[in-house]
Amino acid sequence: MSGFWKRLVTFILLIAVTGILFATLGAVTTLACYLIALLLLVMHYRHQLTALEKWLQGKKSTLPDSSGQWGDVFARLVRLMRDQRQSYQQINVALERLQRATSAMPEGVVIMDEIDRIEWCNPVAEKHLGINSALDAGQHITHLVRQTQFTEYLTAGNYNEPLIIKQPRHQGLTLSLQFVPYGDKQKLLISRDVTRLERVQTMRRDFVANVSHELRTPLTVIGGFLETLAEEGSSDPETRKWVLTLMTDQTKRMQRLVEDLLTLSRLEDTENLARETNINIPEMLRELYHEAQSLSMGHHRISLNLDSDATLLGSMDELRSAFGNLVSNAIRYTADGGEISLNWVIRDGQGVFTVQDSGIGIDPEHIPRLTERFYRVDRGRSRETGGTGLGLAIVKHVLTCHQAKLVIVSKPGKGSSFSAHFPAIRLIMQKSE
Repeated sequence: MSGFWKRLVTFILLIAVTGILFATLGAVTTLACYLIALLLLVMHYRHQLTALEKWLQGKKSTLPDSSGQWGDVFARLVRLMRDQRQSYQQINVALERLQRATSAMPEGVVIMDEIDRIEWCNPVAEKHLGINSALDAGQHITHLVRQTQFTEYLTAGNYNEPLIIKQPRHQGLTLSLQFVPYGDKQKLLISRDVTRLERVQTMRRDFVANVSHELRTPLTVIGGFLETLAEEGSSDPETRKWVLTLMTDQTKRMQRLVEDLLTLSRLEDTENLARETNINIPEMLRELYHEAQSLSMGHHRISLNLDSDATLLGSMDELRSAFGNLVSNAIRYTADGGEISLNWVIRDGQGVFTVQDSGIGIDPEHIPRLTERFYRVDRGRSRETGGTGLGLAIVKHVLTCHQAKLVIVSKPGKGSSFSAHFPAIRLIMQKSE
């Protein structure tokens, strides 16, 4: 039955009861009964409202029992509260899931309100920006990231391009920061660690500059000598012979540089995988030993120590190039009369090739950068000895392709040791007869 018909039936019944009471009890008694009934109804409503208020305030854990319309009201409230709790739980689950997903992101994320105060941030952002999600909530972002360029970037409001800054709290850390507006004037601050990218770009710029410099010097020399030959003609055979000899040396220097660059390019090309074979390392080292003696021309005492006949699985050309670079470097940086040893041993299950020399040695601060392209401890001496500055970079790439590592031990004035450590999976042990 609809609400209208309920009210109509109630009204008719009320009129009928009133008429009966007036006929039997009289007007005064009827009014008194109605006043008493009204008072009881008000007290009942007052009681139900008081119980509802206590329940809403949390003073009562359970909703009061009731019947009639109040029972319907309480039942609807229970359903509404249950639906609200379910919605709240769903929102909490979704929020926790979002926070877990955001926390797993490699980028830092900071949620800020309409006046740029921190509401929440993930652990990566805490690490990048030196903030704490629990302690710094409600703090203005510029109170914690105190860099002028960051403040200017935030104030400008142009967030199409990210801001690249160096984080002073973490030495060597470079960050890319970008604001993403959303909602009602709220913002996300996204931070990315671009340290490695910046380092690669710096290395690329240095590489181009170094190649240009290395090629410009011999080209300048050759160009100058060509002008000399053009001016003097063929009247001075001795001068012409001297000039042609120097031009040949500079041409060979450029040729070595180009060959090393091509070798590096080939090694870095992941699609150009070298064919691996079983390499007889003792035989290769015997060949390198004889080549070292020829290169030294008797100026050094060179020895070969083969403690194992184990062979390696790898690329013959690449390993020969890497080992040859280590041997030629030892000869190049060891004074006349010095000692150089080539060693092949099995140590702790690994194959180890070591070139030990009694040369000039290297200061500790230079060792971590020796395998960088064109990095030289002594630039002038390296040019005098004919080095291109790419030898150890080639060695590093070759060893990386063979899951090996380069270990450098050196002391100034005491010589150096360059060791290539190959994993057991690369070793092929020879069976004894």
